Amino acid sequence: MSVPLTKLSAAEYDNILYGQMTPSMAVNYLREGRIPLRSFADTLCGMYRNPDLADRLIRFYKLTEPQASHESVSRRIRNWLTGRNLPTARDDFFRIAFALELSEAQLNYLLGAFTGYGVQYRNGWEAVFVWFLRNGLDYRQALDFYQELPAAEGAEQLRQGWTSQLTHEVQNEFLLAQNLQDLRACYIKNLPFFGRLHLRSYYYFERYLDQLIHPAPAWAEEKEQDYSIETVMESYLSLQMPAARKRTSYTLIQKLIKQNWPNATALKNIRNHQEDVPRKLLMLLYVVTENSLNGNDAYRELDESYISQEERVEDHWWTLNAMLSDCGMAQLDTRNPFDWLILYAISAEEDEFMSDRMEKVIASLFAEQPQ
Repeated sequence: MSVPLTKLSAAEYDNILYGQMTPSMAVNYLREGRIPLRSFADTLCGMYRNPDLADRLIRFYKLTEPQASHESVSRRIRNWLTGRNLPTARDDFFRIAFALELSEAQLNYLLGAFTGYGVQYRNGWEAVFVWFLRNGLDYRQALDFYQELPAAEGAEQLRQGWTSQLTHEVQNEFLLAQNLQDLRACYIKNLPFFGRLHLRSYYYFERYLDQLIHPAPAWAEEKEQDYSIETVMESYLSLQMPAARKRTSYTLIQKLIKQNWPNATALKNIRNHQEDVPRKLLMLLYVVTENSLNGNDAYRELDESYISQEERVEDHWWTLNAMLSDCGMAQLDTRNPFDWLILYAISAEEDEFMSDRMEKVIASLFAEQPQ
């Protein structure tokens, strides 16, 4: 295999590609918990190898939250490190990075692995704080500096004259800032561009969604009626995933796969730029459209009979990872149950739809759960 992965991740890749798993075999593999999950604590321990991980985090949080009790801070840190729950605020990941003196690359990986998105350089707060981290300064200095800056209104859609690569352009400008004066000037210059939402991911989201809403190509003689968001959700994206919100009876694997599964309301909010495009949704759209970004009629060499199964899967792997990276999202991780399922889907045979393959696994895996 030419896909560069860690030993455990490579084993999962090869197991899917060469294991000849039927959907029922894949379901049993997931149910038996045979995927070596990548935990939050394991990830931190790989980045910070000293034995005082918990104590160091507790001390740091007490310094940045002097009003909080030692007991509440300790309980929060213990819960994170024992897997009881994970940080939910992106600020916590930045604080952890400052506490453990992580690099920008490590912070970016940590955010990507556990929130879906890495550092958002078009978010003024994140751009400033990661600059302080990159330059070896502390969290309190970053906080004091940022509090003196004007607030950004938030630009959540591309405006005339902007490109969908705006985040990368802003990031490059912040990389050139050599001192606090440069940083302040860079922040002020980019104030009109700052926003909470990731605009590049909308480029892919809208192109994928457009194909599902408009089932007939523009050149077709017979026109089909456009699909509603509800129809798109029910026909393409539900994949027999239970809609019920209650998850008390779910296994860990079921919770991880079900977590943040889209619904019609979320699709509408995302389409109206009221919510960000989740990483999980973008990968689902890749699968259900077979990555036909250029339309169903476009020629693709991958469809030729002389292309081997291994070549086809590897091409999907690189293409999907390139899109995720372009959007500032974490790349495929075969030790993540949902990503594992995506890899299983893109490993479909030439005459099998990816979405059908994925749906069979979901239907069986959640068969006993209330719909």
